[in-house]
Amino acid sequence: MRTPSRRRPRATLALAAAGTLLTPLLSGCWTGAGGAGSGGDSINVLMVNNPQMVELQKLTAAHFTKETGVEVNFTVLPENDVRDKISQDFANQAGQYDVATLSNYEIPIYARNGWLRPMDAYVAKDPSYDEKDVLAPMRQSLTGDDGRLYGQPFYGESSFLMYRKDVFAAKGLTMPAHPTWRQVADLAAKADGARPGMRGICLRGLPGWGELMAPLTTVVNTFGGTWFDKGWKARLDSPAFREATKFYVDLVRAHGESGAAQSGFAECLNDMTQGKVAMWYDATSAAGSLEAEGSPVRGRLGYAPAPVERTASSGWLYTWAWGIQQASRNPDKAWKFVSWASGKEYEQLVGETSGWPNVPAGKRASTYENADYRRSSAAFQEMTRQAIESTRPDDPGVQPRPAPGIQFVDIPEFTDLGTRVSQEISAAIAGRQSVDAALDRSQQLAEKISKEYEGR
Repeated sequence: MRTPSRRRPRATLALAAAGTLLTPLLSGCWTGAGGAGSGGDSINVLMVNNPQMVELQKLTAAHFTKETGVEVNFTVLPENDVRDKISQDFANQAGQYDVATLSNYEIPIYARNGWLRPMDAYVAKDPSYDEKDVLAPMRQSLTGDDGRLYGQPFYGESSFLMYRKDVFAAKGLTMPAHPTWRQVADLAAKADGARPGMRGICLRGLPGWGELMAPLTTVVNTFGGTWFDKGWKARLDSPAFREATKFYVDLVRAHGESGAAQSGFAECLNDMTQGKVAMWYDATSAAGSLEAEGSPVRGRLGYAPAPVERTASSGWLYTWAWGIQQASRNPDKAWKFVSWASGKEYEQLVGETSGWPNVPAGKRASTYENADYRRSSAAFQEMTRQAIESTRPDDPGVQPRPAPGIQFVDIPEFTDLGTRVSQEISAAIAGRQSVDAALDRSQQLAEKISKEYEGR
């Protein structure tokens, strides 16, 4: 059960979306959904246009609709656009869309506001869905303050450290089984320049609450820092937060990728694929691209847990999940779609039709017991599962938190706060200001949030 925050969020909000933790997005497309909402034997689904959702769209008519008779009208948009559209429709309970893709950041907030239908009754009547097979951290992250389920994961991820085994071998370097950040910094210095133009490590520096702040916040957590203490006092000026941020900025400035202040997930993925960096700390979902057929670094990579300092683990937790709007006119049919899209049979279908590396993994224990999937993803699948299962969304650091979240603080204001803080720290990475100056300004921003929450 989630640790409830001390104040109920506003009844309405518009959730901004800055950055992504997942695969680079495709261009948007729109199909079908009208303005009057669903009805009869159809449902309307609003979803982000990443590759795995686009694949789902292609498979739905020939498999789900053919089997159930339920027609699915998809609206497929880029992440920023889809979040805006979802927040408008769900906040107003317009009922235009029955189902939408939401992350583990939005779902608890939407649940508190009464915008989502709980799924417990559907799960109880649908034993073939096998809710217990869903990895525990995913279930926890999609559970409301009232202990009820409000989302089902389509796929999930954590974070880990990726490194070039061949480069390490040539330099006589050894990656510890459970590296600390201090050890990683030492390895980055030694691997820097191992090959012409190669830097020691890639770390996100691109502004955005879901870009720079995602990995940096995991570093803050394990160094002993936190955005807010249990009484909602802003702590960005604490020694631990400053130490972690200085460490991150110094590391990427000394041994990180070229143009670090403008490098996010996509840029680091490109640098790692092209052999421009020896290490990369980022999303576990990146491994599928790095190990894909045709990748120039396929088979050359090793994987290690997210580096730590004062905590046992430090990887983040993220999932794109399905939520059913409270105002849906066809909630039963909406559940049928959710059950199919997040079920075991769908994973089997994708594996057989599109190849096992394309399976939307990171959510079910059975995926990691599937011989076909294990064989196709042998280099990283076990490390990915361990990373996800070791996350602690309600207790990611060394002190109690007022709200859940590993790489974010699960309050509506964090999208704006996280983005503005990231801009300050990115400026420090670019050398335009000091880390102290960046955090002094960031503390002032966070204190405005503290005033809204303290004592409530």
